[in-house]
Amino acid sequence: MRYEEKAKLTAAKVLAPLAILVASPVLLMAGGPVRRRYLRYVYRDGAPAILDKEQGRISVHWFVVMSPLLAWLCWPTETLARLISRRGQSAS
Repeated sequence: MRYEEKAKLTAAKVLAPLAILVASPVLLMAGGPVRRRYLRYVYRDGAPAILDKEQGRISVHWFVVMSPLLAWLCWPTETLARLISRRGQSAS
C-alpha cells in the first residue's frame, strides 16, 4: 500500500496487533520457531521490500515485524530455546 493511503495504513496499524492477539496462545507456546519462520519468509531472496521509500510503499508485514507485542509474546519460547541450546553445548 502507498504512504498516501491513510485509511489503509490506519487499518493495518489496528488490525496487525489484533491478529497478533488472536494468535497469542500459539505464540506463547511456539512463538520462537513461528517468528523465525515468518521472518525468513518476509526477508527471503526475491521478496518485495517491506518498506520501499523510493516507490512510496509499505507492506503490512512491516507492522507485524515492528510490533513490540509480537516480540513480547515470542520472548518465553525464544528464551527457553536459548537455555536449551546453551545446556546442550556445555554438556558436550
